[in-house]
Amino acid sequence: MRVLVVEDEPHMAELIRKGLSREGFAVDVAADGEECLGMAGETTYDAIVLDIMLPGISGFETCRRLRGEAVWTPVLMLTARDSVDDRVTGLDAGADDYLVKPFAWPELLARLRALIRRGDHERPTVLEVGDLRLDPATRAVHRGDAAIDLSAKEFALLETFMRRPGDVLPRAHLLERAWDVGYQGRSNVVDVYVGHLRAKIDVPFGRRTLETVRGSGYRLRAADG
Repeated sequence: MRVLVVEDEPHMAELIRKGLSREGFAVDVAADGEECLGMAGETTYDAIVLDIMLPGISGFETCRRLRGEAVWTPVLMLTARDSVDDRVTGLDAGADDYLVKPFAWPELLARLRALIRRGDHERPTVLEVGDLRLDPATRAVHRGDAAIDLSAKEFALLETFMRRPGDVLPRAHLLERAWDVGYQGRSNVVDVYVGHLRAKIDVPFGRRTLETVRGSGYRLRAADG
């Protein structure tokens, strides 16, 4: 899933970026509110982690402007201030959740997962397509009773497919959901990772659920058979 981190303190921004990347998220970083507004207006994110104390316009004002521009991406606000008034101000500005620094890393991940599940609609906590199951919280994948070991990028790509079973997903969409905006690697990276996924979720089980749709992209079949 793709997340925008808005944090002006470079060390903190890099810590959050690296931590989320290790968990399989595609992560972009903005250093202030104006940059956040520009990036959120151009790219679809699954969540925004927004610091309150920013140079220029504050996190509160940034959130208000996002909602004023009809950007409904779930927002998790971060702050070192723990007063009730600050929490109320943040929520009234349009934030979906609020986390006080210093925070426990597992709590940040859990809150992000909860926000992403909600999104524009309710999403299940465990994704199931046929006998294929994926749990974003535990990062576990099973085909029937068999556990499947995936890398972070393989997991992110499979999650993207399993959130839209039966839909044809273009390579550009898959690249946007699983790799961050700064990715400058091989242009065929999606094809390579789809091959890795097939070798793990289909081939050992005699399945062909991850299909190539010539000229369009890839599709995870909504049902076996």
